[in-house]
Amino acid sequence: MAVTGAIAIIAIVMKIDPYVVDTLMRDLVAHSRSSAAFLVYLQLYRHTHGAGRESAAMSHKVLSDLVGISKRSVQSSLGHLVERRLIRQRKARPTAVPVYTVLTPWVRKVK
Repeated sequence: MAVTGAIAIIAIVMKIDPYVVDTLMRDLVAHSRSSAAFLVYLQLYRHTHGAGRESAAMSHKVLSDLVGISKRSVQSSLGHLVERRLIRQRKARPTAVPVYTVLTPWVRKVK
């Protein structure tokens, strides 16, 4: 209960779409058994949508420090999120810092 309450408070302060907490959290944590992927998604969401930006450049080390998990867990989580089409990852060069765009699949574009 305390964790759910804390996440609800974070969602209000960060102005997170309810879908992220109500649906995506359950999907990533319970169904996919990847709570680290949810934490990485939440951190990327905070640095993109939460900051009014479309994308953010961050190394695996920076994400690892921000989330509080190992670099390997960050790498696995990013792979899972890219595969699920929840984020897009771009690099200018193979050794460049990745630029992440958090995708919002629940938002329908109106033409």
